[in-house]
Amino acid sequence: MLSALVAVTLIFTFGFKISTVNGSSMFSTLRDGDRLLISARDYNIEQGDIVIISQPNAYEKVLVKRVIAKGGQTVDIDIPQGAVYVDGELLSEPYLNVKTKTLGDGFSYPVTVPEGKLFVMGDNRNESADSRYAGVGFIDERYVVGEAFYRIGDRTLLNQR
Repeated sequence: MLSALVAVTLIFTFGFKISTVNGSSMFSTLRDGDRLLISARDYNIEQGDIVIISQPNAYEKVLVKRVIAKGGQTVDIDIPQGAVYVDGELLSEPYLNVKTKTLGDGFSYPVTVPEGKLFVMGDNRNESADSRYAGVGFIDERYVVGEAFYRIGDRTLLNQR
């Protein structure tokens, strides 16, 4: 009991939080019910990071998504090819099981991400409510709770660069 209390105290003292995945929008990288360690300290958000987002949205949920583009970058989605481009370059996305076949209702593409905002998508592209949809849209960086860096159950590191 005492060791558990010490462990929890250390985790929260050094700026970590625990979050649970709710839904399948990040499948197969993350599964419904996965518990994640979140770095809540100041960090530099990078393209490809898996982040926890508390921005109010039409789904009334905290979101877990992957950062596709940051402020000033341009996103284009080619539905016939199932491909996503950022600043004219095809994203290398080895974590995807299927091509991107859903465009959403939020934007006409290409779209440039405003400064201080993010464009995020789930890894389960065709089953993810993300920045492509008007109910989510661009994410204000101030609503990023933290970066998911570790899946607790199977001891997997995430966001490895």
